[in-house]
Amino acid sequence: MARKPVVKCTANFERNLEGIELFLTEVEAPQAFDGLLDELLETVIPNIERFPEIGRPFLARQPRSVEATNAQAALRAKLSALTPDTDALREYVIKDYLLLYAPIGGTIYLLAIRHQRQLSFDFEGNWGR
Repeated sequence: MARKPVVKCTANFERNLEGIELFLTEVEAPQAFDGLLDELLETVIPNIERFPEIGRPFLARQPRSVEATNAQAALRAKLSALTPDTDALREYVIKDYLLLYAPIGGTIYLLAIRHQRQLSFDFEGNWGR
């Protein structure tokens, strides 16, 4: 029987969760954060532990801008320093959230999570006047 992988949250993932909690509080939906945590602990993490390749390969998507092409190249370089598996960076959609994770060896690293509307709500804060 295969050994169950270890799931580790990166510092960036933890910062993202803090940002989501702040975002949901600002839009007056703090209870949604508790729902996200429940979903992560009860469904998402067990799914990823059982089926590490359940998410789509993130870098298989074709970039549509110079900025995205450059960002993807930087991600590929960082990933290749950790593993030869070019499909190791994966995305998992959770209702209104996108989770990036990487199964490397016997460990699954939770790298980033974002609410789909997190950036779009704060036009002035993100782009200024």
